[in-house]
Amino acid sequence: MTSPSLSLDRRHRAMLREMGVTVWLPQPREGMATPAPAPGVAAESAAVTARAPAVPAVVERPAAPAAAPAGATPGLVLHEPVLLYANVDPAAAPADLGAGWLVVAEALPGAADGAFAGDAGRLLDNMLRALRLHRHPRVHLARIHREAAAGAGGAGSGIDAALQAQVAQLRPSMVLLMGRVAAQAALRSTEPLGRLRAQVHQVGGVPAVATFDAPYLLRNPADKGRAWADLCMALGSVR
Repeated sequence: MTSPSLSLDRRHRAMLREMGVTVWLPQPREGMATPAPAPGVAAESAAVTARAPAVPAVVERPAAPAAAPAGATPGLVLHEPVLLYANVDPAAAPADLGAGWLVVAEALPGAADGAFAGDAGRLLDNMLRALRLHRHPRVHLARIHREAAAGAGGAGSGIDAALQAQVAQLRPSMVLLMGRVAAQAALRSTEPLGRLRAQVHQVGGVPAVATFDAPYLLRNPADKGRAWADLCMALGSVR
């Protein structure tokens, strides 16, 4: 019987390596020759390993929270989107990434940039690079405070309205909801993140996918594979 093999080309392996996902391959039994790596895999691995450390995820920071739309909950703190990769040449953007992405995550207490700074920010940057979003000139980040999400009608009704307004303004082709707080607030749901994942939602008429946020993945690296599946589903849903 022929042993099954992983159907991963060198690009997929490089993407997984960017996210820190280890692909395990069985060791050959004694007396068996070690199979040669697929053409180009060794060169791709060396290129990724030699790559300079990722630049900080946030290159421009908002001066103040965006104003809440009329009728929204007072004190709403869905922040003005932070623009990533602002100096990218639009002509170099891959066509299959659509018109740009809006990434929404929780602003962590005591951190000015929450899930977008430090080790979490670097992991998020690597996740976006794995999707080639670092080549797109329109990738925005928005931050939600947990207190505002909890106080906005119990299921984020005010945040949902503000987010839809930003979607209408930015006109992204995908909204990526990272973490339980962002997903529940944006989707006006009390379902756990596990039930909101693995499906495509709609936010302001734009496809939206929920997944784990970077701080969670730092604490639970075993779930990086599931996050990667969510990202692939999001990429496949861009229209």
